[in-house]
Amino acid sequence: MQQHPYVGMWVTNDGRVRHELLPDNRYDEARGSRESAYRGRYEVTGTHIEYWDDTGFTADGDFVDDNTLHHGGMVLRRK
Repeated sequence: MQQHPYVGMWVTNDGRVRHELLPDNRYDEARGSRESAYRGRYEVTGTHIEYWDDTGFTADGDFVDDNTLHHGGMVLRRK
C-alpha cells in the first residue's frame, strides 16, 4: 500500500460528484443521489492518479495542488 497525502473526500463545486480515496487504495464515488456509483482501486504516482473500476473501465487524473484534483474533465476540491 502506497502512502500519499491525497486520502480523503474530493467533491465538485456543485456537490454532484463525491469521490472518496480510501487509505487501502480503494475509492468510492457517488454521483448525485446515487451513492457508491463507482468503486474500484487506485494508484498514486507523484501527483498522478490511475483508477481501475470494479466493472472494468479505467480513468486517470492529476492533483494540481493539495486541494485540487482534475479528473475526467471535472475539478474536485478536498472536503
